[in-house]
Amino acid sequence: MSNKHVVLGTGAIGRAIAEELARRGEAVRMVNRTGQMEEAPEGVEISAADLFDASRVREVTRGAKVVYQAAQPHYNEWQEKFPALQKSIIDGLAGNGTKLVLVENLYMYGKMNGRPLSEDMPYNAHTRKGRVRVELSKDALSAHQDGKVRVTIGRGSDYFGPWGTGSSMGSTVFHRILAGKAAQVAGSTRVPHTHTFIPDFAKALVILGERPEADGQAWHVPNDMPHITQGELIQMIAAEAGKTGKIQAAGKFTLSLLGMFIPELKESLEMLYEFEQPFVVDSSKFEKTFGMKATPVREAVCETVAWYKKHP
Repeated sequence: MSNKHVVLGTGAIGRAIAEELARRGEAVRMVNRTGQMEEAPEGVEISAADLFDASRVREVTRGAKVVYQAAQPHYNEWQEKFPALQKSIIDGLAGNGTKLVLVENLYMYGKMNGRPLSEDMPYNAHTRKGRVRVELSKDALSAHQDGKVRVTIGRGSDYFGPWGTGSSMGSTVFHRILAGKAAQVAGSTRVPHTHTFIPDFAKALVILGERPEADGQAWHVPNDMPHITQGELIQMIAAEAGKTGKIQAAGKFTLSLLGMFIPELKESLEMLYEFEQPFVVDSSKFEKTFGMKATPVREAVCETVAWYKKHP
């Protein structure tokens, strides 16, 4: 197990991290609740563990060089379970010399009123899940400062790409467009909204795991065309798919009705502000420090459409 990389969570981001590491010739173990995974990456070990148990975290990560934390509770269980999950992971890694790379989103900043989001902005969360993100980030960086575990944080925006079916730019956009139906999104299709390409997110996280100057800080991963709107991105997807780019955009009233029947959709309502006003992410700090540029959006769309065609 010595010098192996361990990825906690086997969702879209966890999978992409494992694939990036495997491409680099690294030994990788992925961990989830069941030890099972659809289309597991070739050469990657899959293990089962209860990550709420710090002793099990210590077992499955023993000897690991870097641990990537990409696991999370169900969206409607964040307040109840996410802090306990992260505490268990940090406690399980404490004192063993392993570096912890945390996968985060951008909820902790709150409403930016159109200002680009940069890492030096204060945390101004006004939503329940945003406040959870504040707590998680502060606790992790405190653990780093206290010498408990080496920590670095990579933050991405709403993502798209292979296996990203559950994201806002996922199955309700790609699968529907390929079926000749209207793409379904939340909020406005006419204001800028930065999207992160899943393989870019993973590549950036691996870089953070490799580079000691990343430690003790949060970093916004690179994004191409950060000012693109949801509508513009959907038109690119439709053009690549050879379909018409029809769009159904749902506002608060429609989402509230649907949320009566879908708990996780109900939870997304408080985050609707990200899609109703400009939501632009500044990733220049990462790009200047590590020299990585995001995949061009059109290339990312082409790769993603190809994946959805293979996974109808």
